[in-house]
Amino acid sequence: MLAETLQPVSRPLDRDAVVYVAGHRGLVGSAIWRHLEAEGFTRLVGRSSSELDLRDRAAVAEFFAQARPQVVFLAAAKVGGIMANSTYPADFLSDNLQIQVNVMDAAAATGVERLLFLGSSCIYPKFAAQPIHEDSLLTGALEPTNDAYAIAKIAGILQVQSLRRQHGVHYISAMPTNLYGPRDNFDPEKSHVLPALIRRYHEAKEAGLPSVTNWGSGSPRREFLHVDDLASACLFLMENYDSEATINVGTGTDVTIKELAETVARIVGYQGEILWDTSKPDGTPRKLLDVSRLTELGWTASIPLEDGLRSTYEWYVEHRADLRG
Repeated sequence: MLAETLQPVSRPLDRDAVVYVAGHRGLVGSAIWRHLEAEGFTRLVGRSSSELDLRDRAAVAEFFAQARPQVVFLAAAKVGGIMANSTYPADFLSDNLQIQVNVMDAAAATGVERLLFLGSSCIYPKFAAQPIHEDSLLTGALEPTNDAYAIAKIAGILQVQSLRRQHGVHYISAMPTNLYGPRDNFDPEKSHVLPALIRRYHEAKEAGLPSVTNWGSGSPRREFLHVDDLASACLFLMENYDSEATINVGTGTDVTIKELAETVARIVGYQGEILWDTSKPDGTPRKLLDVSRLTELGWTASIPLEDGLRSTYEWYVEHRADLRG
């Protein structure tokens, strides 16, 4: 699936182009929106899920016919942590397939010039060689706790490649590592590990709990990218990359979940004992992306993990009364 070689390009986007950010109120989409505004884009378009259900094919086609976007950042998706993916695999597969197919088909049908599809690092095999290069795609079995979501994202990559081959469009796909930042989902049953830890330790501190128990052993290693860094990478790729080969976006460094939990506890100010429930699944042992292709193009992440965690926690404290869950 990586038939093309890396081809650096220089294709600046028109700051007056109509740009549709699908999922503009979510973690990723809102960061892309903020970054585009800061970069001088003047005609951004967004629709909330209540205004436009991207699973509704006819509604999506009608929206594209009316809005006529020239550029699309496809950041809309149904996402969640291990518990949510394990409990609702059919929803994660079906919803994401529908969103991707509807948006990309409508984009191609209405002449959208450029589109970026965002996937996830979970597309790679559970035991892929580390750090994970893009060539690892489809070379082994997936992590079973999120295989349905991964298959949907793999299908999205293939749809980008198929549209390029059949219609000659300049669509690309990027696979970010684990993300965090403002507007994350802090729901205790649906969140990913980092926002779950932030909420858990904050509430434990408020309640004066003597200990906090986390899932698993704490030994898996994970890479974390601040969503503002991802937004920067998305615009960079739109303007400097044009290939059917998907490309990884990350920091190139990782930490153990135990180290992450200890750092979050320190930032939050929780001083109780940190315990681990080893009867719960760990998920993939390690998931570190090889970001050498993106680095060669000229982009690297700039937000240190501790700085990003601190600002994310500050955002959570400020907005927690309004958060879902």
